[in-house]
Amino acid sequence: MTTPLRVLVHGGGIGGLTLATALAGRGHHVDVAELREQLEALGVGIIQPSNALHVMREIGVLDDCLSAGFEWEVLTICDPAGATLATIPQPRMGDAPSNNGIPRPALARVLADAAVRAGATVRFGTTIDTLTEDADGVRVALTDGHSARYDLVVGFDGIGSPLRRHLYGEKYAPEYTGFANWRVTLPRSPEVQGVVMSSGNLEAKALLTPVSTEQMYLGSVFAEAEDFRPDPEHAHEQLRERLAGFGGPIAEALAQITDPAAVVYSRISQVTVEEPWHVGRIVLAGDAAHASTPHLAQGAAMAVEDALVLAQSLDAADTVPAALAAWEERRRPRAMWVQALSRAILKQETGTATTPEEDELLKVGIPGAAHVLVQPY
Repeated sequence: MTTPLRVLVHGGGIGGLTLATALAGRGHHVDVAELREQLEALGVGIIQPSNALHVMREIGVLDDCLSAGFEWEVLTICDPAGATLATIPQPRMGDAPSNNGIPRPALARVLADAAVRAGATVRFGTTIDTLTEDADGVRVALTDGHSARYDLVVGFDGIGSPLRRHLYGEKYAPEYTGFANWRVTLPRSPEVQGVVMSSGNLEAKALLTPVSTEQMYLGSVFAEAEDFRPDPEHAHEQLRERLAGFGGPIAEALAQITDPAAVVYSRISQVTVEEPWHVGRIVLAGDAAHASTPHLAQGAAMAVEDALVLAQSLDAADTVPAALAAWEERRRPRAMWVQALSRAILKQETGTATTPEEDELLKVGIPGAAHVLVQPY
């Protein structure tokens, strides 16, 4: 497609800013509508596996990500006492590193700066007020008073996507999995040179993930009632109780947690949009279309892959509808495979019954999945 398009990206998260950078760098006119007033409050850290780093290289920010984060090559598996059971080298996609841990606020700054440098306009504190579609475009009014006609509207607006509700109502509301993630940012221990995963005959798995030379985060998943919330004054003690059976580096990390406000608690939900991810010139991407559990550390990676492939599909097609059809045909199988395997691993690790189809998927395992996901997409 040689004619520049007007594109509205609804959501200034990881996927949305990646798309804005990729499209603006190709000469398209891009607006990003972001509900938050700034990009700072984004939780703890995130793992960028090699396929995500491949995308970062493609949009020109790989070095910035590595400078802000902590590059690592080996996954260490420990027993609950902290004794090392295995060290597993991680695969690479092309010449991208194996993995990078990075604080979410740092990644947000890298991507926002890149989007603006590429020519995108990021509009903070705004969302869609009204939109009217026809065969040739979408007229959108934002809550900040801006109004324009766009050739394409992309919903990178998260698991609670307003654009998904616009297209499908509550049919694909997030499904709570019955499990929740507890995470705390801590000073990085010198021995944590990559992800350290401790598991065993316990109803828990705990991970230490480096996200910079100074920081790491402790993360763990537990079955929790849907209405449960940690006690604001005792959240750190509740986490210690859940991980009381662990020794070694996990116990050392737990001993550092003295502030209950440092504990970040998030329920794990899933979204599977079974109908088309695009209707006319509105398209859903990332968590809006296929939110997964975090067990392969691939949620953000799938979002940035969505973004890059959408930009490539617009390059290759003669029309926007043709590009969207080609994009979804290419993306859906891979994203659904990640979602299915991630959910199967969650069930396996927590002793929940799995289906025969999930048992077949589990034969791949986490190390096998890493090798699958560094193949071209």
